[in-house]
Amino acid sequence: MKQIGVGILGFGTVGAGVADGLLKHRDVMAKRLDVDIALKRIADLDITTDRGVAVPEGVLTTDASSVIADPDVRIVVETIGGTGIAKKLVLDALNAKKCVVTANKKLLAEHGREIFDAAAANGVDIYFGASVGGGIPIIRVLREGLAGNEIESIHGILNGTCNYILTRMENEGLPFDVVLKDAQRLGYAEADPSLDIDGFDTAHKACILTALAYGFQPTLDQVQVEGIRNLSGTDVRYAADFGYRIKLLAVVARDGDEVEVGVHPTLIPFSHMLANVNDAFNAAMVKGDMSDYTMYYGRGAGRQPTASTVVGDIGDIARNLAHGETRYVRGAPCYAEGNVRLRAAGDIFSKSYVRFMVADRPGAFGLIATILGKHCVSISAATQKESGESGFVPVVALMHRAKASALEAALAEIKASGVVSEDPIRLRMI
Repeated sequence: MKQIGVGILGFGTVGAGVADGLLKHRDVMAKRLDVDIALKRIADLDITTDRGVAVPEGVLTTDASSVIADPDVRIVVETIGGTGIAKKLVLDALNAKKCVVTANKKLLAEHGREIFDAAAANGVDIYFGASVGGGIPIIRVLREGLAGNEIESIHGILNGTCNYILTRMENEGLPFDVVLKDAQRLGYAEADPSLDIDGFDTAHKACILTALAYGFQPTLDQVQVEGIRNLSGTDVRYAADFGYRIKLLAVVARDGDEVEVGVHPTLIPFSHMLANVNDAFNAAMVKGDMSDYTMYYGRGAGRQPTASTVVGDIGDIARNLAHGETRYVRGAPCYAEGNVRLRAAGDIFSKSYVRFMVADRPGAFGLIATILGKHCVSISAATQKESGESGFVPVVALMHRAKASALEAALAEIKASGVVSEDPIRLRMI
């Protein structure tokens, strides 16, 4: 049986989980894959802190370059994160003709083209199954399982921190700030939670899914991103009154030769499968032209789920190397030039939830309806909520599908008319 050596760069939460998985499951992987996967080296600046993993003598080092240069290491695993030293080390490994496994969504979302060009130039593989959805095999599904499909849409709940917060806001009626503090205390949210709650973590993942599905990758500044930081418990409650649950949703969907890519707090009907993905769990629903809808659900982050996918990628590459093969030697076919382009945010059509604070006088809401109609936006349902203060009352309206630019123009005119006391709150719906 051939032996394939592995080196890990980064010995934090995920790196320690990967090391633990490789050491504990070495024998069972050998039986399943017919290759002996041996953990040869681990590099980290801190090699004294106990990670709860019994690493053999001589495996740990503070010199990442020595791991890449080690002739016994044929697969380099990057678990450092970010786009600084991680990018340099990944490129160094690829240029040294080492296959790479990474869970680094930020690196791939912002520098995917360069990374995959380097893999192609050196005839080596790069696997990134844990970069989206942690333990959920959505990358493998798009790369392999649905390779014979034209992907029509992907809708994903891809950030466990946000999903945990939204679940508790709905179930317990707690305000955002209170739940965020609990999420930080429990380890679901970072001390600086901006990347999660402002939607950019989800947007990185949406960019990667776009590349897999449609052959091009938008840059982050091209993607419309809305987080949940400013989401009010009032809207969570009102959405429930209409039979909807709010989730932070990544949308990647094709219409003709254009692709919509965005991240938004979105109202989802209670009956929809995605509406029932709660707490820190993730899910992705994919519609293919042959497969129709399929859904993938599980833990999207954490040491063990993420490490599980990374170890699976390592096993796949090791089996290929043992038999003298590479599977993605052209780099990532998903990064080839496609025949579709990104749809401008203003041209996207969707249903919407809008909350107005309307002047409590006759004809006020009639004026709102008239302005909406002038911009070709129609109301499917509306209700006045409890009485407001200072002569204004909350009115919630659900809008039929309309062009985003048309709705925004209508809302701007409504605000300027003086019939509302503040900017209307608008959320998307599916």
